[in-house]
Amino acid sequence: MSESGTKSLRKPLRFWGWGYADEDLHPEEHAMIETVTKMLVPEGLVEIEPPKVEDFDLPASRLLSVPEHLSDIISTTNYDRLVHSYGKSYADMARMLMRKVPNPPDAVAFPKTEDDIQQLFRYAAEDNIALIPFGGGTSVCGGVEPDVGDTYQATISVDMENLNQILEIDPISRRARIQAGIKGPDLERQLKQHGLTLRHYPQSFPFVSLGGMLATRAGGHFATVYTHIEDMVEATRLVTPKGIIETRALPGSGAGPSADRMICGSEGTLGIITEATMRLQHRPKWRATASVRFDRFMNGVDAVRQIAQSGLFPSNCRLLDEAEVVINRIADKPCAILVLGFESADHPQDQKIERAVAIAEEHGGVLQKDGISYNPDHAEKGSSEAESWRNAFIRMPYWRNRLTAMGMIADTFETAITWDRFPSLYKAVRSTMESALREITQRPFSFSCRFTHVYPDGPAPYFTFYFVGDTTGDLGKALEKWKQLKRISMEVLAEQGATVTHHHAVGRDHRYGYEQQTSPLFRQTLAAGKHFLDPQGILNPGALIDPQDKNVGIRGVLYDSDDALSPDEHR
Repeated sequence: MSESGTKSLRKPLRFWGWGYADEDLHPEEHAMIETVTKMLVPEGLVEIEPPKVEDFDLPASRLLSVPEHLSDIISTTNYDRLVHSYGKSYADMARMLMRKVPNPPDAVAFPKTEDDIQQLFRYAAEDNIALIPFGGGTSVCGGVEPDVGDTYQATISVDMENLNQILEIDPISRRARIQAGIKGPDLERQLKQHGLTLRHYPQSFPFVSLGGMLATRAGGHFATVYTHIEDMVEATRLVTPKGIIETRALPGSGAGPSADRMICGSEGTLGIITEATMRLQHRPKWRATASVRFDRFMNGVDAVRQIAQSGLFPSNCRLLDEAEVVINRIADKPCAILVLGFESADHPQDQKIERAVAIAEEHGGVLQKDGISYNPDHAEKGSSEAESWRNAFIRMPYWRNRLTAMGMIADTFETAITWDRFPSLYKAVRSTMESALREITQRPFSFSCRFTHVYPDGPAPYFTFYFVGDTTGDLGKALEKWKQLKRISMEVLAEQGATVTHHHAVGRDHRYGYEQQTSPLFRQTLAAGKHFLDPQGILNPGALIDPQDKNVGIRGVLYDSDDALSPDEHR
């Protein structure tokens, strides 16, 4: 790989997949993947070689000229353009392995100051250039893909990596003012020196930026209470083409609609988040974990509902169905498993976890042989099932690099629904998706469910499917199968009255589902607000909504360039 000429200061990324360029799977992970794929396809699979930058014949940059005052922060190298062409979904990796990048950004900007961003806005507005804000690039829904149609002269990806400092820490109020480009590990490393933590760990944590999490309303570590990043926001600072919106840092306010809530989830369509004041916590000293097995998944569902409504508020309350347990090799026989965890910086969690386990046992659960694990003094290890699941969760994105190259498809979708409607949703989703998988794949497959977050009024189920997309190295065929399943998953969620996404954002891929669950009047209101802040429609057009005066339509991988849906058009 050649990173020659890049203006990025970060460690080189694997431009075509997950991780840094110099990272690889562990030997035992390679062996596990080969064993599993051999079981599914005894005759073997054709594995695609990872691409090199030189493999791509990118279209020439359409930038006619770059103002001299911006030339120091703008790159047109192929490496930078490739890194910023896609996010990290299955479809993004597959297209990279196919060496197909039809819509790379024409350039990548690496602003160092808010003034740089405002200069970019002026340049883009004058030359009709679309700007795509870019944090860590971990979107799995087309949120950073520069597919904006033919109404723009060019596209520039705006990488926020240089705005990466903690500006202030207030240990008395437990809060910090932080620049939006900081990555998760760097943020936690600096906060640790003060005995503090944001304690927000999405699966994308190693690469995700604070601004990206805010713009997409990312879900994180906590299964209850602080489930989304906006729950930890005290104030935000948004740079827009019309000026800067800065909210007041307060513990709470009843003064009208919340500007912070409008900014969080705006997906780069209203402006670029440059700072946020975040609520912090003391680092936990007391932990308690346990795993409980259930013969039937729905018994576990009833137990989790009671725990969620009990006021115990576990930090971890992951319920895995039988298929999820099998595919992750967590238990020696099919069963559902509830992984429970409590933590505190102040006091032992014995009583809380013992009550949660008792509730689970009342619903037929059986505490596992290693019992409840009490871990004071910052100990990280917990029950064996909890550790097995946690390790699989963290490593799965790395496994997908090779699985995708082998023609395997491993993907997920997530939602949320009320408890009374969950049994119907679960039945409908399983029936619909398993039927579609049988028809589309004509091969063995796995389809599973787990709860990632739970609320007193409902769970957030997270569905995973694995299957052989193609055995011959034809990732185009595999990608078409994925597209069919992605559309079907959105349709069944809409039919059941669930959300199209609980914590993966809307981007371009989920816009069809988003338009089923929101009213046209609300989207028109949002578009009017966007038009006021971004009158030229230069900010991430096509993600979430269209600019008011430009019909970008629903684009991205699910729809060919000639097949983009106009807003509110139903298939």
